[in-house]
Amino acid sequence: MNREEKTILILEAALRTFAKYGFKKTTVEDIATELGMTKGNLYLYVKDKRDLYERSVAHAFREWQERVASDMEKEKDVVARFRVMCVKAYTYLIRKRALQAIVLKDPTIFTLSPREDRFYAVNAAAVDMIKGVLKQGIREKRFRKMDVEPMAEFLFSIYIMFIIRVYVKSEGKSVQAIFDAAVDLMINGLLAR
Repeated sequence: MNREEKTILILEAALRTFAKYGFKKTTVEDIATELGMTKGNLYLYVKDKRDLYERSVAHAFREWQERVASDMEKEKDVVARFRVMCVKAYTYLIRKRALQAIVLKDPTIFTLSPREDRFYAVNAAAVDMIKGVLKQGIREKRFRKMDVEPMAEFLFSIYIMFIIRVYVKSEGKSVQAIFDAAVDLMINGLLAR
């Protein structure tokens, strides 16, 4: 197993352990034990517990984005791609219990302020994904002309609000109708007339 593969195993084990105990209660020893390695060996891959936590959450976020991007690639029609992006990004956590538990234990993971965003680089990639769909829609004359930068930031903010309401505030099913209406409004507001 190469270093990259080992790092991924470490990050996945760390995420499961942080999900189970939370950041404060989890020790580096807990994670090393989960992996069947020594604490010293684990420090060859990470600086400290905070580094391990942030890297494991960022890794989970990147997997989330990769899944959404993969599902989007199956669609050629830009409106369908936009809808898939919205729905898949929103529902992804339903199946990812460890990440869902992390979000519940650490709601500060999601912030609307870039200055407070510990996962800015990962979230910037999500905003870039939105920009890509918007630019495709404008190029194909399916979406109206708009300033893509602030629109992508706005749409990402709406998305974060839904993630917080469903997974942090546990409003789940009561928010579904609002989410569906929001996606419909966004798509119809984007369409060229």
